[in-house]
Amino acid sequence: MRFREMILGKYKKSIVLLLIIILLGTIIIAGSLGSAKISFSNIIKIIFAPITPAGIQNERLKETSRIIIWKIRLPRIILTVIAGMGLGVSGAVFQGIFRNPMANPYILGISSGAAFGVTLGMTMGLQITFLGIGAIPISAFIGAISASVVVYLISGGGRDILPLLLSGIAMGFLLSAMMSLLMYFNRSQLENIIYWTMGSFNAANWQKVGITAPVILPGSIFIILFSRDLNLIVLGEDSASSLGISVKKSRLTFLLISTIITASAVAVSGVIGFVGLIVPHAMRIITGPDHRTLIPYSMLGGAILLLISDTIARTIMAPTEIPVGIVTSLLGAPFFLFLLNRMRNPK
Repeated sequence: MRFREMILGKYKKSIVLLLIIILLGTIIIAGSLGSAKISFSNIIKIIFAPITPAGIQNERLKETSRIIIWKIRLPRIILTVIAGMGLGVSGAVFQGIFRNPMANPYILGISSGAAFGVTLGMTMGLQITFLGIGAIPISAFIGAISASVVVYLISGGGRDILPLLLSGIAMGFLLSAMMSLLMYFNRSQLENIIYWTMGSFNAANWQKVGITAPVILPGSIFIILFSRDLNLIVLGEDSASSLGISVKKSRLTFLLISTIITASAVAVSGVIGFVGLIVPHAMRIITGPDHRTLIPYSMLGGAILLLISDTIARTIMAPTEIPVGIVTSLLGAPFFLFLLNRMRNPK
């Protein structure tokens, strides 16, 4: 048994607990940072006031602090955590299914589809709403799902990985070209479109949390529960079939759920790169290739990374906010280069 496996077997629960503690600590720190400084103790009191004794509830806390936490920061923090969880899980699934360390949640044209949907929605001036969600998130979700469905169909139903991968790349180029064409003829929307493609949570609210959480969280839990099947798929079609797994059915299920999770995250955040790429790799260094541990670790790691990135994005140049996609790219690009070098020189 290798040293890493010994350590993981002995401290598996401790590592999960540590990641949860880091996530909770990051949430509290993120809630305290911003244009208005709020102490850690006040944040905890404000968050837990509805379930604490009346004596604590009646402590005098500024009403402005309550509004800042409950109306502005907490919805954004929760939405960021949920989106980060979804991207981390999806990244681990796509890397496993494609058996490619360079795979990411956008590999089937999801990001290009979402960006094209948003571009089309903005240029057409759509004003539709659904359950409190505006036209732009709806356009992004529909665009992402539509692109993935087309990729799946033109690749022959996903029977083979290579046609699916190549179809996703081709669809990405096509949609990017169409998006550029729309931007060229609608220059008044150019700034808004570009800003969306950089990723941001500045429009976060409880309605978006209420729409996104019931999609991403159950989907992620389903993948965790059936991660053993993903392990068998990675071993190869013959090996998995001999163990009673329907590879094509299981692969389609994982791809479908991961695509919906990613589309939901992109719809509320814009295109945020590298989270689904670097988090599974970082967690794989700790857990190894076993998806039964890799996926829950990636879920927590994605939430932590994206929350840290978003906190940096909104505070480093406060009151000006920079797109969170810029921060994740600055963090992810060096890791990507390291990964490339490691693959070229495995020793």
